[in-house]
Amino acid sequence: MQRLIFAVIVSFAIAMVLGPIVIPWLKRMKFGQTVYELGPQSHKVKQGIPTMGGIIFAVPMVVVPLAFSFPDSRWDFLPIALLSMVGFGLVGFVDDFIKIKMKRSLGLTPMQKIIPQLVLSVALSVWAYNSPSVGSKLIIPFTSIEWDLGWWYIPVMTFILVGTVNSANLLDGLDGLLAGCSLLDFVTMALICMSLWMGASQGGNEGNLMIFCGSAVGALLGFLRFNKHPAGVFMGDVGSFVIGGALVGVTMLTRLSLLLPIIALAMMMSSISDIIQIGYFKLTHGKRVFKMAPLHHHFELSGMKETSIVFMYMAVTAVLCIITLLAFVPFG
Repeated sequence: MQRLIFAVIVSFAIAMVLGPIVIPWLKRMKFGQTVYELGPQSHKVKQGIPTMGGIIFAVPMVVVPLAFSFPDSRWDFLPIALLSMVGFGLVGFVDDFIKIKMKRSLGLTPMQKIIPQLVLSVALSVWAYNSPSVGSKLIIPFTSIEWDLGWWYIPVMTFILVGTVNSANLLDGLDGLLAGCSLLDFVTMALICMSLWMGASQGGNEGNLMIFCGSAVGALLGFLRFNKHPAGVFMGDVGSFVIGGALVGVTMLTRLSLLLPIIALAMMMSSISDIIQIGYFKLTHGKRVFKMAPLHHHFELSGMKETSIVFMYMAVTAVLCIITLLAFVPFG
């Protein structure tokens, strides 16, 4: 427990120190946000605000777990969690860099973005399938049932990995929205990993994932100091991909990927609303279900304040996370 607390505190401190260093550097490098032309008009004021600020929380999310990991444990899980986080984060970094250099709202083409994601996702899925610590089974939430997917595990987990990372990317549309919601997700997973580790330790693997999630909590808390409304920096695709990769990596390693539609409902709804909007638009030759997708932009264009939307999303996420904890963490 002490390691978890220290991981949160140190990650928070590193993010708070990095913020005043990274943000001016991003400004000097002219790494400013290019606002999507068809986006909400209220976002025009965000043009030029520094982006790629995900570096602020990505650094402590790498350094702190390595520093506070249990030295006597097997290193099965931590390197894979870091690989998932850093691997997807690099795709986001390249996407951001192209956007900035080309001065446009779109960076990599869809194919250029999805191919490396698929390669990494397949590699992670194959590793998990062949790992004696993970295997082909998924735990069904709120039950003691383990669903054995057999070789279907690989395509299913590949879909979950790619889907979660891109859902996180879509949720990153309002000041503090993705950072705030994912902060609650990582708190939840840290407590679940602690419960698993204390209840039936597998060589310290869950303990190291607990530290990993704790470092994400502290780092995102520090980042929110600079990303809350009105944001002084945006995380960029590098940040959203780091968050998505880290969260889905942890759920994959704990065999709790089926929790994602619950604790990460905000991310899932961003993808679902986007798919519905695009599909309906094509089928009806121009009609729309939402005023704008993803869903948080629909609420924004319906007259809700940006801060109210963020609070609503975080409140719903908090309730769902508490319900999830009741099933996995013993109280009393």
